[in-house]
Amino acid sequence: MVLERLEALPVGRFHYKLLGVTGLGWLFDSMDTGLIAFILPVLAKDWNLLPGQMGMIGSIGLIGMALGAVVSGTIADKIGRKKVFTLTVLLYSIASALCALSWDYSSLLVFRFLVGFGLGGELPVAATLVSEYAPSAIRGRFIVLLESFWALGWIAAACIAYLFIPQYGWRLAFLIGAIPAIYVFFIRLHMPESVRYLLSKGRVEEARNIVLKLEDQLGVASVPFNGEEPALPQTKASFFTLWNKPFRRRTIMLWLLWFGIIFSYYGIFMWLPSLVFKQGFTVVKTFEYVLIMTLAQLPGYYSAAWLVDRLGRKYTLSLYLLLSGVASYFFGNATTAATIMGWGAVMSFFNLGAWGVLYTYTPELYPTSIRALGSGWAAGFGRFGGMVAPILVGIMIGGGFSFGNVFFMFASVFVVVAAVVLTLGIETKKCDLESITADPAKE
Repeated sequence: MVLERLEALPVGRFHYKLLGVTGLGWLFDSMDTGLIAFILPVLAKDWNLLPGQMGMIGSIGLIGMALGAVVSGTIADKIGRKKVFTLTVLLYSIASALCALSWDYSSLLVFRFLVGFGLGGELPVAATLVSEYAPSAIRGRFIVLLESFWALGWIAAACIAYLFIPQYGWRLAFLIGAIPAIYVFFIRLHMPESVRYLLSKGRVEEARNIVLKLEDQLGVASVPFNGEEPALPQTKASFFTLWNKPFRRRTIMLWLLWFGIIFSYYGIFMWLPSLVFKQGFTVVKTFEYVLIMTLAQLPGYYSAAWLVDRLGRKYTLSLYLLLSGVASYFFGNATTAATIMGWGAVMSFFNLGAWGVLYTYTPELYPTSIRALGSGWAAGFGRFGGMVAPILVGIMIGGGFSFGNVFFMFASVFVVVAAVVLTLGIETKKCDLESITADPAKE
C-alpha cells in the first residue's frame, strides 16, 4: 500500500530538502511582509501619509491574502499543491519588485494587493504539502520548523531596514525583498507532487513511482507494487461540506482561531516599528529594538516544535495564545526601553510559537480531498482580521487612544481565542492523516 510505505520512510535528505525549499519560500514571504512594516514610518514621512492611509497600506495586502488563500486552497485540491504554490510564489515576487516602482499611494496599494494574493495563496498550500509528506510521529515538529522560517524572514527584513533604509531609502528594500523569491520558484519546479493528492485523484501509478524513487533515495529496500490500491475516503470538495457534520465544529474553531491570531499579529507587528517610534525613539533605535524582539521568535518556534508532538496541538496552542495575551498587556504598559524590549521579546516568543502550531493543526483537521480547501478558507477568513486590525489601530491612534489601550485590546483577543481552542478543539497528536476523519466520537 502506497501510504503505508510513505509513512514507513525514514526521515532523510528528501524530507529536509522539502522542508528547506518550502521554508525558503516562507522566509522570503515573511521578509516581504516585514519590510512593509519597517518601510511604513519612512514612507509616511516621505509621502505625508495620515494614520488611516498607513493602516490601509498594511490592510490591502491582507485583502489580497484572503482572496489568494481561498482561491488557491480551492484549486489546489483540483489541480495539485505543487502547481499552485509555484505560481503563487512567482506572482508575489514580481509584485514585490513592482512595489519599488510605485509612484504614488494608489499604485502602491495595487501592487501590495498583488503581493498579498500571491503570499496568501502560497502559505496554506505549502503547509498542506509538507504535512502530507512528513511521517505522523514528527509531522508537528516539521510544520512548526517550517513556520520558524517566518522569523528568519522578519530578521532579514529588520537587517535590511537597519542597513539600507536609512541610507538608500525604501525602494531598494523592496527590490532586495523580491530578488531571492525567483530562486525559490525555480527550485520548486523540481519538487514532487503530493502522493496523497495523486491517490485522491486516482493517479495511482504516479504516486507509486514517487514512493519508489523516495525509497531509492533514502536507501530503503523496495519491491514493485502489486494489486489494487485502496481508495482514499472521498469527501465532496465544496465550501458547504466544511459546514456539515462533523466538520462544522472544526471549521468554527479554525475560523475564529485564524481570525483572532491574524488580527492580533498584523495589528501588532505591522504597527510595531511605528508604535515604538511614536514612544520617542529614533528610526535607527526603533529598528534595533524591533530586531531584538524579532530574534525572540526563533526560540518561540523551537520550543513549540518540541512541545507540539509531546503536549499536543490543542494544549500547546492554547498555552501559547494565553501567554501571548499576558505579554501583550504588559508590553502595552511598558514605559522604559528595557521593559519595552523585554515584554516585546516575550510577546514575540509566544505569538510566533502559536503560529507554528496553527499551521500544524489546521491541515490535520480535514481529509485529503478537502484539506487544502479547508485550510485555504480558514486562512482566508482569518485575513479579514488582518485587514481590520491595522486600520483599527490607525483609527485608535488618530483618536487619541493610548499605547496601553491598543495592547489591552490585543491581549483580550488572545485570551478569548485560547478559550475557543480549549473548548472546541480536538487533539490530533501523532495521528495518521487519513485516520483523522469524520468521526463524531472525536467531536
